[in-house]
Amino acid sequence: MSANYEAIKAHYQGSDRKDLAAMMAPITDRTAWTEMAGFPYAGTYVGADAIVDGVFRRIGEEWDGYTFMLERLVDGDATIVGIGTYSGIFRKNGKRMSARVVHVWDMDGGKVVRFEQFTDTKLVADATR
Repeated sequence: MSANYEAIKAHYQGSDRKDLAAMMAPITDRTAWTEMAGFPYAGTYVGADAIVDGVFRRIGEEWDGYTFMLERLVDGDATIVGIGTYSGIFRKNGKRMSARVVHVWDMDGGKVVRFEQFTDTKLVADATR
């Protein structure tokens, strides 16, 4: 497997352990991270601090048991694709959510250049209402 594949595999393993440092290891100050339009945290965040503040911290504050269950990781050399399912319970109303998701990682030498998320944003947004 490629260094790019191994870096993203380690990111997901860190996510499973709730280890933010491991998750952020392949992220640089130039990484562009895009959450899909319609998703509660939609937008593009650049750099580790913006990604943590705009996405991961908010998820941690607003959801119980929020997880990404990786089902398949595809090694496309400079492009790695993670396929799986988001799930969690929105704290403010107790609603459960489950939505299929695809993550596309554009990589260079084991570092993330660009990340883009594709998911059923309606399923996620419905849980927040």
